[in-house]
Amino acid sequence: MPIKPTTLQFKAQERNVFFHLLTACNLSCSHCYINIDQHGAQTVSRETMERWLELFYQPAKQSNIIFLGGEPTLHPDLAHGIRYARQLGYATITVDSNGFLFHDLLARIEPGEAVLSFSLDGPDAAVNDPIRGQDVFATCIANLKKALALGFEVSVIYTVSRMNLHHLERMPALLHSLGVKRFFIQVIGIRGKSAATAETLQLSPDEWLSVIPPVAQEAAERGIHVIYPKVFLAEGEEFACAGEVAENFFIFPNGRVYKCPLCEDFPIHALEIKDNRLVETQGLNEERFFQLHIPEGCVMNKLLQPGNIEYRTDGTPKHRISCCLLKQEMKK
Repeated sequence: MPIKPTTLQFKAQERNVFFHLLTACNLSCSHCYINIDQHGAQTVSRETMERWLELFYQPAKQSNIIFLGGEPTLHPDLAHGIRYARQLGYATITVDSNGFLFHDLLARIEPGEAVLSFSLDGPDAAVNDPIRGQDVFATCIANLKKALALGFEVSVIYTVSRMNLHHLERMPALLHSLGVKRFFIQVIGIRGKSAATAETLQLSPDEWLSVIPPVAQEAAERGIHVIYPKVFLAEGEEFACAGEVAENFFIFPNGRVYKCPLCEDFPIHALEIKDNRLVETQGLNEERFFQLHIPEGCVMNKLLQPGNIEYRTDGTPKHRISCCLLKQEMKK
């Protein structure tokens, strides 16, 4: 029997912290969402890393930390940050990396201390490297294999756009051959560099729905746990905004804290860190937008990514857009 997808509902007693330690990166991916003007060019210090990890940890809730960049392994104190987060009590610790693993990270942490998530945007160098950079595929695969051999839990992230949509179907076989057990399929974020070429990168509803679920199905049948954005709500499904019903914090080195990743190209962050304290911003910020309820579903998608929405002749949307943080999973 086919494996049915399950929607991962938002959990009231869970807190997810996406901590961008720096915005620097050794690559220049064509779909990079980092915006230096909005996110800053600094690197958080070791002391700041500790203070901010303390600030967002809540012992009464399952607190999860994801270290990001730029490329987080460029930070010389990442290993310390991983251990400090574990000392505080973060339930899960993940490092999202482009695969270069600077500062000899695999030798500085133990397999049980963090999950390593590798970004690949193609099943081979011919697809991946035009998007991410020359020789990136080979380096990423080599370090992924090394991490697996050492006993690290690893996952792979594939960001889907029209550049690589029709190569996604080859990923389950590759991951199975490597021994990767977790696969995250992401939709292209129309942020940062991608915002300038949205029309050529964005997928139509038909493209997404015809390709992604079947690939997820194949991966799950191979024993791979697959997670991917829901994107489109089914008829009768309720819309829920993570900014209103969940706790997700996207922290940047300049102290901005967003609740919605779609907002990150604009100075409309709901929170900011000042003197190691979390304070609410005033005026028109993302939380004001979350309160707008529209037939299309996600108001930020309607404002920033209207190409995702198709309409019937009577003006009603064919598909309601889900919150970008709402996920589906498939697993045996």
